[in-house]
Amino acid sequence: MMDLRRMAMTYKFGIDEVMTKISILRDEFRHMQNYNPVEHVGSRLKSFESIITKCRRKGIPLTPDGVREQLFDIAGVRVTCSFVTDIYRVRDMLVQQADLTLLEERDYIARPKPNGYKSLHLIVQVPVFLSDRVEDVIVEIQLRTIAMDFWASLEHKIYYRYHRDVPRHLTDALKLAADVAWSLDTSMEHIHEEVKAIAGVEEPVGHRDGLLSPEEMLRDFWRTAEAFDDARRQG
Repeated sequence: MMDLRRMAMTYKFGIDEVMTKISILRDEFRHMQNYNPVEHVGSRLKSFESIITKCRRKGIPLTPDGVREQLFDIAGVRVTCSFVTDIYRVRDMLVQQADLTLLEERDYIARPKPNGYKSLHLIVQVPVFLSDRVEDVIVEIQLRTIAMDFWASLEHKIYYRYHRDVPRHLTDALKLAADVAWSLDTSMEHIHEEVKAIAGVEEPVGHRDGLLSPEEMLRDFWRTAEAFDDARRQG
């Protein structure tokens, strides 16, 4: 068990390494480009007791090698960004770093889950330098917008409250709320690009043709919001 406890400690160090990388990128953007693509960074470390419980439930050997090879959610970092384009910008900067290895990528923004969940998940491996060796640690990084993070937090609370047996009208409402959140993300990014254009900052070419008028932005957002309210009243 002491080997497992020491291994669990290395995951905390892995989180520290990733958090430091993101902090450096954020400070560089703030000072060199006068812009910060990262709104908030948080982390979570699965407790030693939770690791043991999950291993027993899934039949994973209670050894450091067994845990390393079959559990990938022990260490997690969540990055909340202002806009969807910021998510991919931060993603690109992270995976380009020489000492960070991308093992797996799950893009739930391009391909949302059926319930409406959106986020970009990166499973990465980062070296942790200990007193007697170098340990490669796996960390999951989740990148979301503020709206995506708010929706995911609400969804988690609802599923916890109903022990995952959520009534149909609530799952329908959650899906509509995800559509509202996406509409808000899209509208806010369009407004952001308009402001940059007015300020004389060149916006990405891919966004120019897709810019909506303010009236179109608000109309698109409120149309989705009204559909959500209708569904909630019917439920």
